[in-house]
Amino acid sequence: MADEDDDIILSELSDEELVEQMMDDLYDGLKDEILEGVNILLERGWTPYRVLTESLVAGMTIVGRDFRDGILFVPEVLLAANAMKGGMGVLRPLLVETDAPRMGKMVIGTVKGDIHDIGKNLVGMMMEGAGFEVVDLGINNPVEKYLDALVAEKADILGMSALLTTTMPYMKTVIDTMKAQGIRDDYIVLVGGAPLNEEFGRSIGADAYCRDAAVAVETAKEFIQRRHNQVNA
Repeated sequence: MADEDDDIILSELSDEELVEQMMDDLYDGLKDEILEGVNILLERGWTPYRVLTESLVAGMTIVGRDFRDGILFVPEVLLAANAMKGGMGVLRPLLVETDAPRMGKMVIGTVKGDIHDIGKNLVGMMMEGAGFEVVDLGINNPVEKYLDALVAEKADILGMSALLTTTMPYMKTVIDTMKAQGIRDDYIVLVGGAPLNEEFGRSIGADAYCRDAAVAVETAKEFIQRRHNQVNA
């Protein structure tokens, strides 16, 4: 797809054509083209939030769907997410300035004793691509670091990752501590990682187990929507 687009001059495209092209470029992981497209739309008077939702989030939604369906694989999704990250580098400070609406805020990290982060990184990038604000705590996180971040960041969602059968029980330690402190119901808790399954997620008291990044995004959106509906009811 990228070879066909080599001679396209983005600035000569109409807004509609440019957004379509940006979605293609995002799919192909073309970071420079995404940066150029974002800047062109901003110069044309688009609000940062409109650029985010109509080009980047819309494009990453397609990437996420094709990843879920086995059409795209992790290396390709990482490229797309990296291109998205380039566009977000331009938009993020502008979104803060304009007080744009946000989907929600997620604190994410790999649990104590576990240093695996590829899956966690992919979830974080895909969540950001869906319009969520993401605070990545990295690897080897003790319960205190999770809970401090949830409070400090005023987060909506806690995401925990583990790739080892020896570290996945620590997720229950975190959730049990949240219960003991009376804050468990204040947050949506999503868990994931190769050795986990739905039964394990239920047994430790998580809101949901997410088998991959695409499912994590869909699940997070559903839970956030439910919360909005409850607040507005």
